[in-house]
Amino acid sequence: MEKIWLKSYPPGVPAAVDTGIYASLPALFEDSFRKFANEKAYVCMDKAITYGDVDRMSRAFGAYLQSKGLKQGDRVAIMMPNVLQYPVALAAVLRAGFIAVNVNPLYTPRELEHQLKDSGALAIVVLENFASVLQEALPKTGVKHVIVASMGDMLGLAKGTLVNFVVRRKMVPAWSLPGHVTFKAALAEGAKAIFVSPPMKAEDIAILQYTGGTTGLSKGAILTHRALLSAVLGSEAWLQPAMSTGKIKGQVIAVCALPLYHVFALVSVSFLAMRLGGLCILIPNPRDMNGLVKEIGKYRFNIFPAVNTLFNGLVNNADFAKLDFSGLAVSNGGGMAVTEAVAKKWFAITGCPIIEGYGLSETSSGVTCNRADSDKFTGTIGLPMPGVEIKILDDDGNEVKHGDAGEIAIRAPMNMSGYWNQPAETAKVMTADGFFRSGDIGTMDDDGYLRIVDRKKDMILVSGFNVYPNEVEAAMAEHPDILECAVVGLPDSNSGEKVALYVVQKNPVTKEELSKFAEQTLAGYKRPRHIEFRETLPKTNVGKILRRELRDEALKQQGK
Repeated sequence: MEKIWLKSYPPGVPAAVDTGIYASLPALFEDSFRKFANEKAYVCMDKAITYGDVDRMSRAFGAYLQSKGLKQGDRVAIMMPNVLQYPVALAAVLRAGFIAVNVNPLYTPRELEHQLKDSGALAIVVLENFASVLQEALPKTGVKHVIVASMGDMLGLAKGTLVNFVVRRKMVPAWSLPGHVTFKAALAEGAKAIFVSPPMKAEDIAILQYTGGTTGLSKGAILTHRALLSAVLGSEAWLQPAMSTGKIKGQVIAVCALPLYHVFALVSVSFLAMRLGGLCILIPNPRDMNGLVKEIGKYRFNIFPAVNTLFNGLVNNADFAKLDFSGLAVSNGGGMAVTEAVAKKWFAITGCPIIEGYGLSETSSGVTCNRADSDKFTGTIGLPMPGVEIKILDDDGNEVKHGDAGEIAIRAPMNMSGYWNQPAETAKVMTADGFFRSGDIGTMDDDGYLRIVDRKKDMILVSGFNVYPNEVEAAMAEHPDILECAVVGLPDSNSGEKVALYVVQKNPVTKEELSKFAEQTLAGYKRPRHIEFRETLPKTNVGKILRRELRDEALKQQGK
């Protein structure tokens, strides 16, 4: 195939990257631990830990897990927001040869139970704020080891004690997990144990990154060490034109406001910063916009990845405009479409254009991106990144005529190797020649720039998070007063899209009652924001609900 996009690459950006410099992700980590031992690696709530600290603590935590009988290839779940324990735990899991399972800490017990059972996780590291959810889900899973972290664990004695006191009074529901071990106790015990560094290959599984499924249940995208290394090194190569402009003075500083359990932040912030010997500013709660602005205002930051809702919140915060943006070299947008209005405001305030990209859990983060040396917002999702091949396919799997719309299909070294224990689901999305069918409809212009024009799948994108109608429908259908229901995504000025629920009642029920039921079964971003009652739902002659018809009707009513 002709790679027409290569002619649009900035000077110095390679067509592909060599992942052979590292045998595994831990090899990358250990390289950085040696080179940058005394440099700060992560900072959270004014407490910083160095690369040497991450090295020491991750070895100790890895040794603790090994001492409990976990073997190479066993799954360990991590259920935390952006706190210092997250990168330590993740490095430990990967260095010890286990497979990390990223878990959204906002999951309900139902969602958590499925992920723990499906992955076969034997251990979990959870922040105590979410321990009550684990308490409810745990008995139905195979998890044998529970490690509970606290917000103040790694903030020092005085500050840590104060933080834990405040947090426990306001933000930690009562919980009971008999036999659990605290994160601090696990580190102390592990420091006395022997850590064994197992042999690892690039093809070994590193992470199970869960995403939605056609059956209504999420499934784990299998990300190997090679796939993630390709994503990290490809991102580094792509950003070089912006990183070498002279704006960065000394250590690279990246803002990590997006959650680390999301592959965008994990690869494009944490892993990339580790490769560069950079400092990650961890933001546990980006919804606190004033707190976020206050925190990042302490640093001359250089890299700022975000989704449109976060960019929008910041440009409309008066104090944000007062910050020092002289070091800002990269503002990369992903997860959802960046709007032109927000991009213009961001550029006017910061002087740094948003370079929009595109990726999925199945592709280990970004596979396309606008040029890092761009001086304007393009409205496209950019060019295929190093090593990435893109085809535009029709419904029969044939390439469409150049310039026509079709499904974006991706072949790349950062692609998943399949869905965990789901060969049938894997077969649905992979072509015979190794392309992943994204479900997004796009076009490619003569310069190789891609533009998304529609979505083939019914997936809803809420503030960068995937919501699958099947999953929401399955959860809501359990309500005894619902006869049948359908879910679609409708435009929303704040989150890009919102979840809309259409219900045929079995017995009388109110919207308020359904909203409360959703709170018990679905994470916040998956809950319906619009509920509408119907006598019937539109269906095909074989009884399949026509979601598209419901959506088109709603858009017509809105004049869109």
